Amino acid sequence: MELTEDMKKAIDQSVLCWLATASAEGVPNVSPKEIFCWQNQSTILVANIASPGSVKNIKQNPRVCLSVLDILVQKGYQLKGTAQIITEKEEEFKSLSTPLRNLAGPDFPFSSLTKIVIETAKPIIAPRYLLFPETSEKDQIKSGRKLYGF
Repeated sequence: MELTEDMKKAIDQSVLCWLATASAEGVPNVSPKEIFCWQNQSTILVANIASPGSVKNIKQNPRVCLSVLDILVQKGYQLKGTAQIITEKEEEFKSLSTPLRNLAGPDFPFSSLTKIVIETAKPIIAPRYLLFPETSEKDQIKSGRKLYGF
């Protein structure tokens, strides 16, 4: 599956994403991730910063779901695929980690990353847009700013 330009834009503009994993026994875990980017038309990279649960689960069960969302507009994407943990001991780590290190800077060191090959994607959209079709993104932003106090 190829990421669309709109999906890439959503990834680029998101401050956080949420990575859902499950253990070998199927126990779910959702963890916020701060340093992430798309690598190519079908791959997303995530820096593993304070992520022992996510890393452990991916090693047991590589099926993941990554959600990116603009919290004010309340639209984004749910991206599902297969993940692989790449450690600094592996040859491809240096090249794959470069864009993540550029985002992270010196404040967020990491020695492994998650490489996700996206297989399916679907939009995430707040129920308000469906229940009240006249709702505009401008309305959502105004409501969000009021709700979150900024």
